[in-house]
Amino acid sequence: MALSHSPSLGNFYALLMIKSFLIWTFTLAVCLLIAGFPLVILMVVVGSLLAVILQSVIPMSSVLLVAGGIIGLNILGIMLGAAMLTLRGVHPDQVSWLRWLQGEENPRNISVFAACPLTCATRN
Repeated sequence: MALSHSPSLGNFYALLMIKSFLIWTFTLAVCLLIAGFPLVILMVVVGSLLAVILQSVIPMSSVLLVAGGIIGLNILGIMLGAAMLTLRGVHPDQVSWLRWLQGEENPRNISVFAACPLTCATRN
């Protein structure tokens, strides 16, 4: 009974939530940069066109406004995604496609060399 109401258990759970949030933030940022590269290119194209259009309308630096908006929306999306996954209780070690994050090998990929049928029998 005393263990379930211990304040150190609550602190431990809070540290696990913070750790999970930080890992999800890192993972989503890396996935946006690597897997979402076509999306990044699309954001750059749309942002540059928007900056050119806004330059004639707004007398301030439209490039700064557009770049700040795009970067801010990306950071907000990554943070909201990480917070949603953390609050739902999804931990990064439970996701099967995140083996690269934990340093584990993919056991399904077994290397088979083309010369093996010729040379494997000569080893014995």
